[in-house]
Amino acid sequence: MAALEAIDPASGEVLRRYDAHTKSEVDQRLTKMARAQAEWRTTPLAERVRPLLAAAEILTTRSSEWAALMAVEMGKPITQGRAEAEKCAWVLRHYAEKTKTLLAPEPANIDGARAFVRFDPLGPLLAIMPWNYPFWQLFRCAAPALAAGNAMVLKHASNVPGCALAIERIFAEAGLPAGLFTTLLIHNDEVAKVIADERIAAVTLTGSERAGAEVASHAGRHLKKTVLELGGSDAFIILANSDIEKAIDTAVKARVQNTGQSCIAAKRFIVEHAVAPQVVEGLKQRFAKLKMGSPLDANTELGPMARGDLRDGLHDQVQRSIADGARLIIGGVPRPGPGYYYPGTLLVDCGPGVAAWDEETFGPVAAVMAVSDAEKAIEAANASPYGLGASLWTHDLTLAERLAARIESGSVFVNGMVKSDPRVPFGGVKRSGYGRELGRFGIHEWTNIKTVWIEPSTAPSSGSTPRSSTTRSGSSLA
Repeated sequence: MAALEAIDPASGEVLRRYDAHTKSEVDQRLTKMARAQAEWRTTPLAERVRPLLAAAEILTTRSSEWAALMAVEMGKPITQGRAEAEKCAWVLRHYAEKTKTLLAPEPANIDGARAFVRFDPLGPLLAIMPWNYPFWQLFRCAAPALAAGNAMVLKHASNVPGCALAIERIFAEAGLPAGLFTTLLIHNDEVAKVIADERIAAVTLTGSERAGAEVASHAGRHLKKTVLELGGSDAFIILANSDIEKAIDTAVKARVQNTGQSCIAAKRFIVEHAVAPQVVEGLKQRFAKLKMGSPLDANTELGPMARGDLRDGLHDQVQRSIADGARLIIGGVPRPGPGYYYPGTLLVDCGPGVAAWDEETFGPVAAVMAVSDAEKAIEAANASPYGLGASLWTHDLTLAERLAARIESGSVFVNGMVKSDPRVPFGGVKRSGYGRELGRFGIHEWTNIKTVWIEPSTAPSSGSTPRSSTTRSGSSLA
């Protein structure tokens, strides 16, 4: 079986080859996971959160170690990698603190009976994760899933096997029961068999819409729940009555963070005509100053793209966009030499029919469209098959609320950059997927939302002795 390779995107050199797990090894890991799940689902919550808190401490105190690993495996600038590790610690601490409240039984008002809704563990979860945020994407679903009493199986992207095994070690060092969190080093064509395995209860995937469609198809065939966080082509709307300079600063960060390789990166910039020249000039100046270099350099703002094929695909989109009528303002030429580097690139005169506008661009390319007013801006924002996030800039907050209600996306940030936060739900609509991660909804996704309805008991007849019984709750919140 072919090994999995970790390739340094800054040089193109193979860092290490990892032997893929055999069919027998996969079965052994799933068997061990299932045994751990049987115990974990009845473990009191106070005990379940201890390993989460310990893992948070490991992530925080050794954030530079994890950042360096992300840098060499997928090219993330090291300062951003440290921030990612610390954010993972945050989500673990959040659910360690909030799960008792989030999973507390909810009473229902039923005439003549007592009823309530409880949240029991759903069962082992298969997490199919991407390479772009190799730690955060996993921990943001692992934290609520584990806290809720579920085991987790990780199938990570094939180009970050070191990150996958590091996450498994973190949970083991934190004291999570053996096998409860397990990593499978397998290729994509073997995932369907794991989905079909009766020991897997549900599947979550963060990735492309094509991968989401395939996973949903396999899971649906076996009647297993899925949560999908897929692609995005987020709109960044700048109205004339806004803080233009702050909007431009935020636009650059929103486009080039993680070298532009983010589902929720701002990609389509929709600007009112009155301020379009100022915005374009501001973007040009700031893109020209971006420092591109080694992801291990703390001053780097643009690292290499994660793989050579991704850089080549992005460049093809830029070239096709120019052929479609877009104008190139800056960038647009891959950096020569070793590594998969692509500069900050600005395209204007974009719109429907332009590749960089119609397609998701996964790299530091900004596409700008000028519109006459707010109404046209909303029309342009919604004219996309994607609906993950959107950013809207205006001083008129009353108008902002009205417009936010009409934007077809899973989140709208007014005068701010789209981001994920443990305290609020995250996910998309349309071809950006379904279901939610984070917040209250993110933990409820991985529970059996169970109605318990108790009718008044009829008193036993004279002379009879009630039969005693004992029951054990499926999930203890003690």
